Amino acid sequence: MNSEQKNNPLHGVTLEMILNQLVRHYGWDELGQRIRINCFISDPSVMSSLKFLRKTPWARTKVEELYIEWLRNDS
Repeated sequence: MNSEQKNNPLHGVTLEMILNQLVRHYGWDELGQRIRINCFISDPSVMSSLKFLRKTPWARTKVEELYIEWLRNDS
């Protein structure tokens, strides 16, 4: 295994898995407060959010950063 990937908390985790875990943990309301993007605030759904996040790198980065922060605090 590549040493970079061994310590990468995102390795093997899909964006959909990340989003589902964050929604389960925070809920759409709190997620929308933590990351101010419309797809989390106005009529949110996993599918519409994935579509937006896949074509918007800065938003995806914010979601991934929140996920990593959540993993560290959950441990």
